[in-house]
Amino acid sequence: MINNLQQQQRLAELNARVRQDLSYLNYPPANWSKPVTTSDGGPVSDVVIIGGGMCGLVAWHALTRAGIANLRIVDRAPKGYEGPWVTYARMETLRSPKILLGPALGVASLSFRAWFTALHGEAEWEELFRIPRPMWMDYLRWYRDVMDIPVENDTHVTRVVPRADGLLELEIAGGAKPAIVTRKLVMATGRDGLGEPTIPDFVMGIERHTSWAHSADDIDFDRLKGKRVVVIGVGASAVDNAAEALEQGAGEVRLLARRKEMPTVNKLMGIGSYGVTAGFAEISPEWRWRLMDYAAKQQTPAPHNSTLRVSRHANAYFHFDCGIRSMKEEGGEVVITTTSGRIFRTDFVILGTGFTIDPLSRGELAPYQDQIACWEHRYTPPAGEENPGLGRFPWLNGDFSFTEKEPGAAPWLMDIHCFNYGASVSVGKVSGDIPAISEGALWLARGVAASLFIRDVDYHWEALIAYEKPELDGTEWVDADAPTPAQKTA
Repeated sequence: MINNLQQQQRLAELNARVRQDLSYLNYPPANWSKPVTTSDGGPVSDVVIIGGGMCGLVAWHALTRAGIANLRIVDRAPKGYEGPWVTYARMETLRSPKILLGPALGVASLSFRAWFTALHGEAEWEELFRIPRPMWMDYLRWYRDVMDIPVENDTHVTRVVPRADGLLELEIAGGAKPAIVTRKLVMATGRDGLGEPTIPDFVMGIERHTSWAHSADDIDFDRLKGKRVVVIGVGASAVDNAAEALEQGAGEVRLLARRKEMPTVNKLMGIGSYGVTAGFAEISPEWRWRLMDYAAKQQTPAPHNSTLRVSRHANAYFHFDCGIRSMKEEGGEVVITTTSGRIFRTDFVILGTGFTIDPLSRGELAPYQDQIACWEHRYTPPAGEENPGLGRFPWLNGDFSFTEKEPGAAPWLMDIHCFNYGASVSVGKVSGDIPAISEGALWLARGVAASLFIRDVDYHWEALIAYEKPELDGTEWVDADAPTPAQKTA
């Protein structure tokens, strides 16, 4: 067993190894981008990243490694609470296998395994089944600190305003902090980063937080002790919230699924490989749509251990073929009528209904979010593959940038990069999930760097012409045909 003092010493050694590894990789390289200011001489960032969670941290690392130093990274959460891991995520462990490299970006000493074994040793690593959710947050906190990533916390971007000079201005909530002006914006905003929680119509008119909540809400589970709870859905978030309610002493928990049977196969695992990661964005729109539509309609099951976490309780019940026809408050309880005719009475309802992707839901992109091209504007699926939800995903370029619904109407959209779950139909799952997040960050950095270079090619041309630093000073060779000193004086 490794004691606290040993852990501190081993972690200090790992931190030194990280710095050495990065120095061997010539990190960070010198900045090469063109200096830009506003017309009145105000500061302009090359890139601002919204989101200081996993996606934002690895995006910052990749962009810095690409020689883009004029960066800012902001997050509305307090330090150490970025992302879902210690807020609304309620699973015991991550779904991803512990061996995946996540945001390490090819640097072995930055991997979760390197951090874990420094603290706990190789024997405990071998015993570890899956990564505990709070431990993943601890790892990300360490990643931020050892990389010295300057996340500006408590900074909530409420509006992105395109300026007449071609720059983007980011308005900050509260007015206590000045607006940020930038050339490029990266929305590293996670699972709901281009959408919002899915709220079905059947809860309309019923008091939120009093009678129901979404799985992404801050739920007071202590208040549910001894109570009847209904969870809508049997996906991962539904199961995790059911387990939390049970463990906090709920009297009973019933999970209602509209499917006739439990989904059991994670279909996308069947083609999980680097080939899919590398090739998804290159295949035709028809194939991209077909793969994502099929996977969505099959539904990803909750993890094995998460489901057991619910079913081990005698007061947990799974009900299938129970789509919701109506929900109302009656006599101090919630009455749910299902499409099969069954009626459930409960004290509280938790919606495990996931998230909807839709640029129109993002207030920070108003008033031009309706000018963002989505898949429904570019692709009409064949009969049998209709999927309105997928249709609202943005149609992105290969560098994660938005495209215009009407060419020329909103050219600034090419400077906003959707590095979150909203990118998955266009470029694959490389900007939100752990397995391929480093690959996605490298693509993002390459695309942003290319865009900045192309835009400033005249500046780089002038730099090329002006460059006069000699490699040779004239002492390195002798001209065989030059006259000798004696010939010169003859």
